[in-house]
Amino acid sequence: MAAHSTRIAEAAPRYTPPDTLAEPALRAFFKLAEHWKLRIADQRKLLGDPPESTFYKWKRQQGGALGRDTLERISYLLGIWKSLQILFPDPAQADAWLHKPNAAPLFGGHSALERMLSGNVADLYVVRQYLDAQRG
Repeated sequence: MAAHSTRIAEAAPRYTPPDTLAEPALRAFFKLAEHWKLRIADQRKLLGDPPESTFYKWKRQQGGALGRDTLERISYLLGIWKSLQILFPDPAQADAWLHKPNAAPLFGGHSALERMLSGNVADLYVVRQYLDAQRG
């Protein structure tokens, strides 16, 4: 029985504590925000509206404690970035897509960024799901 439980433990994915993800997550987010040419207000909204002092501390140190919600938001944003890079071979076109009006019913003529800036984490999920579906 002990050998069986050892094999299960070895096969199970390793748990990564959220505090070890904060630094790489914030580094990736701020790099992504630069590529997408996001305003500070938009960056804060996408991160879940942290207090201004917290946001600037994250931006300056690119580290600190992040809640589960913020990590989830960054994860969706990175997935959106990755999908765009796959769908559009030209990085500039991929980065610009976010800002362009979109006729898909999901966006109602607005840009994906406008949908994402509603403040709801669910909207980040919906945009990511849409792009993943476009990838096939």
